[in-house]
Amino acid sequence: MIKIYPLEWLDNLILQTLKPDNINSTSITKHDLSLISADLLKESRKIQIQIKNEVFAIRKKRHIRLLVRKYHSSFIFLLDNIVENKNNQLFKNDELAAIADIIITSIDGLLSFIEARFASFLSLDHRVPLTYTIVSRNELQLKIRKLKSKKIVFDTEKNMLNVVINSLNDVLQSSTGYKSTYRHLLYQKELLRKIEQFDFSKESDIFFTNFDELLIEANFNGSDYVHSLIDRISARLEIHQSLKHRMNELLYLFKEFNQFHSCEKFSFDPCQKNIKESLGAWFRNEIDYMKQRIEFSGEVNTTDPILEKGEKDERIQSKIECVLSSDQIALILRASDESRILRAKSMSQVFKTIVPHLSTPFKKDLSYQSVRSKSYNAEERDKKIAIEILEKIITKIQSY
Repeated sequence: MIKIYPLEWLDNLILQTLKPDNINSTSITKHDLSLISADLLKESRKIQIQIKNEVFAIRKKRHIRLLVRKYHSSFIFLLDNIVENKNNQLFKNDELAAIADIIITSIDGLLSFIEARFASFLSLDHRVPLTYTIVSRNELQLKIRKLKSKKIVFDTEKNMLNVVINSLNDVLQSSTGYKSTYRHLLYQKELLRKIEQFDFSKESDIFFTNFDELLIEANFNGSDYVHSLIDRISARLEIHQSLKHRMNELLYLFKEFNQFHSCEKFSFDPCQKNIKESLGAWFRNEIDYMKQRIEFSGEVNTTDPILEKGEKDERIQSKIECVLSSDQIALILRASDESRILRAKSMSQVFKTIVPHLSTPFKKDLSYQSVRSKSYNAEERDKKIAIEILEKIITKIQSY
């Protein structure tokens, strides 16, 4: 049984109708342009449906792989031809140039469809053809220009985005970038898609921002980004004068970093190690170095335990005792923040600023992280007591 060739219309349009030897530039009108544009949209949809129908009709993965690669290579072949046609002098005509651009966009959309839906069946480590690389670069550079115009409130994320944009531009503008593989190209497209959808308005409560988490999970292992992270960590450590406090901070940041997952199949720079591996090695080396510095300086042993106890007692005495439990304190602070009675950059800052100065009849030292976490798991009994206390305050104010 002879099956109809699904790309027949598109094939004839590019290889016959728009072949420079077969066309007369003056015969193409704006009406022809609108007709071809409408037909291209219909054909593109038909082809996508045809591919899905064929794939779902096949049971063996090996046959699906052959089918997907056949369509993929056919689209690239047609893309090569229309790009070659466009370089001909005849396509200086505005109408012909517009038709060529519409066809290029349409085929690029079909390629993106194949790559998004059936990526697992493609050979991702093959080199990308030159014309397809050029088209993809133009598409990526357009997205990068849009990202540059994004309004970002927080300086850290603004700086990180600039690092990402500069790293991507370096790759896209380099001569070696034309030799990229499908794996690398798909990575760039997916990364830009995630960044476009990312909400830059949310503030992070921890050192590593939500944008850092996105980049680490995407295994954005560009050397500039890794170095910028190391610089930020080093600056954070410099805040602390004591080596012991620096070590505590370093261990805390390492713990935070280890909680992130990182993709292993894809990376921004295939020549570099996975970002978790390279930055994890840096953390371990810094921790070993810090241990040696503490040991040689004798800082751990220089503290007089009597003086330390006296300072601790003095800190405890300076705290304000609250008759509420930590759960009830948490509820009142959270409500104060969310009702904007207390204004701070984040809820975390409210707890971090107030909680260390409070104690309860049962606990002298309160952890602001612990109290903050309790505000999200309120029990009915604690809610009732918190409300009673607030009503008691209202009654007292009314008596003045």
